[in-house]
Amino acid sequence: MTSDQELSAKIEDTLAELLKFPLMEALIGRRSRRFCMGSEIPDGVFAFKSKYKPIPLSEIEQMLLLSTMGGVTGWHFAIMRHKKYAPYLSNYCNSPSGRTFPSAAGFSTSEIFYTDDKGTYFFPTRDFHPPLDIMDGKVDLQEFLVAHKSRIRKISDKRLYTPKEEPYMEGHNTWIANHEGSTLVIPVGDLAQHTLSSILYYTVNHFAIFDDITKKQIPGIDKYENVVDTKNPIPMTYLEQYNISELTTELSTSCYIGMLLLQAMGLGGWLYHGIDRHTVLGATGYPNVPGLGFRYDKDDRWSIPNPTGLPGVFEAFCPPHYKNMREAIDALIKRKFGEGGVYNIETPGAWKDSAKVRGSVNPITEEIKECAAMQAQYIYDTYGKFPATIPSIFLLTYLQAQHIDLAFYDYYFKPGAYLSTHKNHMTNWH
Repeated sequence: MTSDQELSAKIEDTLAELLKFPLMEALIGRRSRRFCMGSEIPDGVFAFKSKYKPIPLSEIEQMLLLSTMGGVTGWHFAIMRHKKYAPYLSNYCNSPSGRTFPSAAGFSTSEIFYTDDKGTYFFPTRDFHPPLDIMDGKVDLQEFLVAHKSRIRKISDKRLYTPKEEPYMEGHNTWIANHEGSTLVIPVGDLAQHTLSSILYYTVNHFAIFDDITKKQIPGIDKYENVVDTKNPIPMTYLEQYNISELTTELSTSCYIGMLLLQAMGLGGWLYHGIDRHTVLGATGYPNVPGLGFRYDKDDRWSIPNPTGLPGVFEAFCPPHYKNMREAIDALIKRKFGEGGVYNIETPGAWKDSAKVRGSVNPITEEIKECAAMQAQYIYDTYGKFPATIPSIFLLTYLQAQHIDLAFYDYYFKPGAYLSTHKNHMTNWH
């Protein structure tokens, strides 16, 4: 064999072993392992300087991580039944695909960005149709990775700049966050679209929104008394707090799944939120800290800037990326029912008669669209942004993956500070 053939055969064996790694071992062995090759703790009880240079993740290591954190694993099964809809299929979902992590009501409003020594990238999969059939949870892993690699879009030739000082990141992260050689994965959610999906959801289910900040009913809602119950509305702040909690779960679960994979692969790293999200998005207001370059707005009514999207890449379902909230509603309906959408009869699916299932959905009437859009527009007009009390674009958790320096753990820790996969990683993967 040539050296390339030997490496390819070795990687095939390594991937086969990876698929056998026990879930319980990943769960019990999960720890934040922050000290990587090339890092240094200059002082204190854990003072240590690595004698190695940083080693970036290989392409296959990186693709495994990304595909685990945001990979498409098949068709969404859809929510089966709602008494108010019967015999129609409920119409909550936004995406026809199922990913490696869940999303409330199938809203699926998040995507992944990531950065490494060679640049910064966008990895969109929320509307990516399943690239291959998966039976009994088994997959040709190399085909799976190749299909997902095609989704990657490079947006910069540089590693994302995150100043290693407060307030750009928490003080305890300044020595290691976004370190050279690491891959920093950044799940980002469209909280405007998530909230709009919720308002549409509640409108379909006959619930109106009430502005509990001004203690006033939304003007004009009486016009839709035949659509929603105006006497028992949902408080706006309750709705928005619920939405940010749902999206936080979606983003964090993606990172946690990636964290389990690190144990199986023998990579170091950890899940955290200690880099300021405005620094990452580019909403600090400082030109020397452009972050991902997201557009953001300021208003005297808000305590912090409001990011709304990266134009042409990832745009929130709200102005200025849409003319008004009715246009954003129309875009949401198109995502659901348009070409490739979850309720388009031409979209394949998991069922024996997918066209019949997708075509049985409860229709969203023009009056429902108008009612939902009117409430969303009120929020935008009243508070200058949508949603009113939470960001339009949201991120919280990151996953950092890196090659750990075993010498640090051998020096300071008792046996058991890392798994056999960490001990054997360089031999097996490189």
